[in-house]
Amino acid sequence: MAIELKLLSRSYCHLCHDMEVALAPIAAELGATVLVIDVDAYPELEARYDELVPVLLHGEVELCHYFLDAPKVREYLTKIR
Repeated sequence: MAIELKLLSRSYCHLCHDMEVALAPIAAELGATVLVIDVDAYPELEARYDELVPVLLHGEVELCHYFLDAPKVREYLTKIR
């Protein structure tokens, strides 16, 4: 079963770009795909996550925001694989 993570992001957000880059090797190693979503394109996402981006989600589970919590993400992905 493929694991899809959602990275809520903004194009002008350096923390968002940093999280995307840091997440890529972990996702590749553990077989997850990362869908990057611009919160500004979706009013409901912007209203909910506006000041928290970047936010990494699996479904409705928030794995981390602002900075990648690599140990937590790695542990979570290992458990659900």
